[in-house]
Amino acid sequence: MLRIKRIYAEPARDDGFRVLVDRLWPRGVSKERAKLDLWLKEIAPSPELRTWFGHDPKRWKEFQRRYIAELNAATHKEPLRKLKEKAADGDITLLYGAHDEEHNGAVVLKRVLERRRIPNRKTKGRIVKRSHASLRRSDSSFIPPPSALRPSS
Repeated sequence: MLRIKRIYAEPARDDGFRVLVDRLWPRGVSKERAKLDLWLKEIAPSPELRTWFGHDPKRWKEFQRRYIAELNAATHKEPLRKLKEKAADGDITLLYGAHDEEHNGAVVLKRVLERRRIPNRKTKGRIVKRSHASLRRSDSSFIPPPSALRPSS
C-alpha cells in the first residue's frame, strides 16, 4: 500500500518503507526521529517549481501539471523506478514537510505512482487494478470507463 504522511507525525509500524520526498530537510526533525529508510530528494519538484508554487492553493492545478511534466522527464526515471520497486515489495510511506496536507508534491507523486501499474510481489506479480468507482469524482483527471459513455437504451 502506498501512503503519504507528514514527517512531523509519529512513525507507525504500518508505515513500511519510509521515504522523504522533499528536496529540503524539514525543520526541527532529527534524523533519529524521522526514522527514514531513504531520502529521495531528486524526486521532489525542482527548486524553481517549488519557489513558484509557494504552496498557494490557487496555483495547485498548474503546479500539478508542471510537476507531472518534471516526473515524466528522463532525469526522474531512476528515482521513480526506485519507488516503484519498493512499492512492489510492500508498504511504502511518502513523507513530506509541508503544512498543507492537500496541496504538496507528495500528493502528486502518490497519484502518479498509483496510476502507473505497479506489480506487487506479495500478489506474485499480479497487477491489482483500481476500479473506476474507486477514483474520486472530484479528481479533474478522472476519465469514466467506456461503458459509462455509451447511451443507455
